[in-house]
Amino acid sequence: MERIKQSLAKLHEKGKIESAEKVLERIHPTVDLAEAVKDADLIIEAVPEVFEIKTQVFAECDKLAKPECIFASNTSTMRITDLAKATKREDRFVGLHFFNPAVVMKLVEIIKGEKTSDEVVKVCVDYVKKIGKVPVIVRKDVPGFIVNRIQAPSGALLMAIIDKGIATPEEIDAMMRKMGLPMGPFELMDFTGIDVFYHASKYYAKMINPDYEPPKIVEEMVKSGRLGKKTGKGWYDWSSGRPQIDMEKATDKISPLDFSLVEIKP
Repeated sequence: MERIKQSLAKLHEKGKIESAEKVLERIHPTVDLAEAVKDADLIIEAVPEVFEIKTQVFAECDKLAKPECIFASNTSTMRITDLAKATKREDRFVGLHFFNPAVVMKLVEIIKGEKTSDEVVKVCVDYVKKIGKVPVIVRKDVPGFIVNRIQAPSGALLMAIIDKGIATPEEIDAMMRKMGLPMGPFELMDFTGIDVFYHASKYYAKMINPDYEPPKIVEEMVKSGRLGKKTGKGWYDWSSGRPQIDMEKATDKISPLDFSLVEIKP
């Protein structure tokens, strides 16, 4: 809730919303799962990117939510069909993948599982449009869906570059920023969470190819609690706010064009 308040305050300062207080009035935080889901028409899960945690949450929600309630996962990597099996409503189970930061990014991937009904997909498309987002329907339920499946090889390559000491995170981020990106890949990883990247990579390594196995440095960061912005430290120090990237450190040892040449296996 504290992070939501900070985010709303920034949106208010920029004139994106009229009143942060009015938005906060519509949010009812609770740690009681039964209270949270008992009257819901749509549940969007956004727990850690760990298969066992997600399926446990869905199995519990399945017992507590009304039968007509639609279940959606905000997973960025996991097959919707596999998650749906934790419930008795596979036809009312769908993927709703928002991109980070969700308050700004317009795209939402709507992933149809093998048993997801067309009616549920239609309801979710209408919902996404009503909240001002842009839906894209993913009809082939594969790990990573569209965007992250395309980006995954680039992530594996970046990890190899760091692991072999070819360039530092700041050198890479400075290079990417100079090319016009608002945030480099390592700062973005800090922003979304090192643990999210770690668990996603572990899942890809298991489901797609062992080459996606995260390097030791990432594993050590997760184990030590260096998860990025949410813990104050990750690749960068966030204790005083957004890290200042030294643009003079932009590396010429690698090129973003190399990332597009990575083979994407079907």
